[in-house]
Amino acid sequence: MSGPLWTRSEIEAATGGRVGNGVVTASGASIDTRTLAPGDLYFAINGDVHDGHDFVAGALDKGAAGAIVSSDKAALFNSSDRLIVVPDVLEAMRRLGIAARARSKAKIVAITGSVGKTGTKEAMRIALSRQGKTHASVASYNNHWGVPLTLSRMPREAEFGIFEIGMNHAHEILPLTAMVRPHVAVITTIEPVHIEFFPSLWGIADAKGEIFSGIEPGGVAVLNRDNAYFERLRAHALASNAGRVIAFGEHETADIRAERIIVKPDTSVVEARIFGQPLVYRIGTAGRHIALNSLSVLAAAHALGIDIALAALAFGDLKPPVGRGERTILSIGDADALLIDESYNANPASVRAALSNLGAVELDRKGRRIAVLGDMKELGKEGPALHEALAAEIETNQIDVLFAAGPLMENLVARLPKAKVAVHVDSSAELVDAVCAAIRPGDAVMVKGSLSMKMALVVKALKEKYGASHSATALKG
Repeated sequence: MSGPLWTRSEIEAATGGRVGNGVVTASGASIDTRTLAPGDLYFAINGDVHDGHDFVAGALDKGAAGAIVSSDKAALFNSSDRLIVVPDVLEAMRRLGIAARARSKAKIVAITGSVGKTGTKEAMRIALSRQGKTHASVASYNNHWGVPLTLSRMPREAEFGIFEIGMNHAHEILPLTAMVRPHVAVITTIEPVHIEFFPSLWGIADAKGEIFSGIEPGGVAVLNRDNAYFERLRAHALASNAGRVIAFGEHETADIRAERIIVKPDTSVVEARIFGQPLVYRIGTAGRHIALNSLSVLAAAHALGIDIALAALAFGDLKPPVGRGERTILSIGDADALLIDESYNANPASVRAALSNLGAVELDRKGRRIAVLGDMKELGKEGPALHEALAAEIETNQIDVLFAAGPLMENLVARLPKAKVAVHVDSSAELVDAVCAAIRPGDAVMVKGSLSMKMALVVKALKEKYGASHSATALKG
């Protein structure tokens, strides 16, 4: 049986805080009382929407091992002996995360990229878990609070640690990779995501390349050989402490190379060469982009010196999470329709991939491919053109009907035949009734848009109206 995640003396030494007499040990860490488990340390972070200090009493009532609070708010909770009082709560969590990394003997993988971070992290988690105790970020905990929180939760006995690192401005990755100190750093790809905040795609590549500044001496950089910015990223890697670069992709010079990718309705098959050696494996979800990113996982496995064949075998268990490709069967009368939930977020690359997956669904002669799309945000002056360019993807993937929400989608709507556009409105809420009324037996509907567009409202309504059945397989003709 493993010991506590944190002892009282470790908490005190790491945070530099004044520790109450009631704090003994902690078994976890939390910033959200809704998911807090008894024994967790609660960090009362002052966020964009809520001040965590408003929930300290609730955290303690739920059995928190202690609450880390700011010194200027401590007087509000004088009745409790389970306080850790610090000058700055977020800084205390950062320091606890650094302490977790310092004591850990785990091999650490850090993942960034314009798209595919979370999916690659999940594939990495499944692959490494087969070969040792693995700790990984939950959801998309990849920012200035998500990374230190994930670090602070890392068990001392972990053999592998996987950390997703995100950004939407330059220099945001620098402090995060300095905390994580990866042995392997993966960049999935460079695409025009958050381009509003950068002068060019070169700027995005340079910002992603910051991940190598924290790499451990002799570490390995894993890069997408197919991406136009490979050489620029390679230069960043070679200027760091990285000992070597492993390239993945379909390019003939890639070290981990896909020779053939077969995308089926609900699975993908990859025929690859790993440093010249053949390997064939199946992935338990559909998508060409997922298959390509699986190569980066194998590259990391090679860098870590673990069994690559066993890592590839684990991909059969990979399933798309809610909002990122989850497939659900909808019951419409005596027949079914397919819902593909891609509602978590959107950018040009991920929308293209989602439309490609929808295009791969096999339908009977009466079924239709329906795309429900919301605006892609943070694209700056390129926004109109990038939305307009989706028209080619709609045609290529034989999308029959489009439901669109948001002002930027007007640029796509204007490029499509009027018969193909069912509705164009301002918000996702206005789409709900129209989409629910339009779905027919045999249809396949895919929902996607930037997080602020709240496209999940459409998904929720479809599931509620048509009695969703999870773990769906695609419709087939």
